[in-house]
Amino acid sequence: MSREPDRQVNQDRRRFMGAAAGAVAGSAGGVGALAVGALGYTAADDAAAAPRTEPVSDRHRWGMFVDTAKCAEGCTACVDACDQENGLNLQAEPHGSNEAKWQNQRAVWIRKVKLQDKTSGHVTNLPLMCQHCEHPPCVDVCPTGASFKRADGIVMVDRHTCIGCRYCMMACPYKARSFIHEQVDQKLTRAPRGMGCVESCNLCAHRLDEGSASTACADACAAEGHHAIVFGDLKDPTSAVRQAMAKQPSRQIREDLELNTGVRYAGI
Repeated sequence: MSREPDRQVNQDRRRFMGAAAGAVAGSAGGVGALAVGALGYTAADDAAAAPRTEPVSDRHRWGMFVDTAKCAEGCTACVDACDQENGLNLQAEPHGSNEAKWQNQRAVWIRKVKLQDKTSGHVTNLPLMCQHCEHPPCVDVCPTGASFKRADGIVMVDRHTCIGCRYCMMACPYKARSFIHEQVDQKLTRAPRGMGCVESCNLCAHRLDEGSASTACADACAAEGHHAIVFGDLKDPTSAVRQAMAKQPSRQIREDLELNTGVRYAGI
């Protein structure tokens, strides 16, 4: 029997993968992410932004500094902004589901956490999201390469290759990832989502790839007048994030794991 049809299928697949590779941003682990442009996102909401014209590189390492002393009790501006930016506010509770179960399963990319000192009783508020580790455990355990780290330090999930095994969720010491349990009826083109996939904070990579050097959570925090979240390039000594870190001591959450996180906190 002739195998010419099989050869043709393989050639077609290679051409498809070759075309897709042109829209892939390089990562330290050798696994790329589909460029934002390939997902249909346009910067209509940011007229001043310009689409990326060169591959992601390790010249930058994007990260955050969080001053917990400025993180206000009861404020959810960062959470609300993240939900709106990434379409998480479009989630709808399935008909007939249990409210407590839904609240436990709905996707959350950033959450407010309270830490209480057992001796003094002092309470610290802080936003907790993916910490964008230099050595991410989620990437180490992913069997398909769906969890990967971009060359600029952003840890992401490729929804096209995620098989929903949730190994990454078990490996993450920050419980920063969510699994999509239900069918997604509404989503944004800049943040595609689908049932059976894992997702988490990506430091608003779509904004960065369109030329904007900010995140929704940092903007919202500043708009509220708190300025607890500072975003920027950790490799640039003149960046706002590096200047903020130079003014006071900061720490990683779970420093003992030696993950060299891209998110640092003052006051914990």
